[in-house]
Amino acid sequence: QLQASGGGLVQAGDSLRLSCAASELTISNYAMGWFRQAPGKEREFVAAISRMGLDTYYEDSVKGRFAIARDNAENTVYLQLNNLKSQDTAVYYCAASGTTAQYMGHLTQYINFWGQGTQVTVSS
Repeated sequence: QLQASGGGLVQAGDSLRLSCAASELTISNYAMGWFRQAPGKEREFVAAISRMGLDTYYEDSVKGRFAIARDNAENTVYLQLNNLKSQDTAVYYCAASGTTAQYMGHLTQYINFWGQGTQVTVSS
């Protein structure tokens, strides 16, 4: 129900735009977010956006480089990744949560839907 796309192999300093298209669910009913999982590491929170897109939240290491956005009319969420670093290499997952965006990174038990992930690889 959540289809992530846009990943790829890029060089350090490059940019990517990830998309997460929803089907069979209306994203305006949910806070939306992105998580990532690097090889051998736990899945971690990256960014979240409130239902109407008025509030955004970011993990500290991506602040100022990544930007989350949503288009409720298109039922799609985006993650713009700028100035990519090798430590950004991971599988990126989108998620829909019934909790508020502010707590999405901490209350993962309230995530209702996960996307299938898209690989981002940054070479240095």
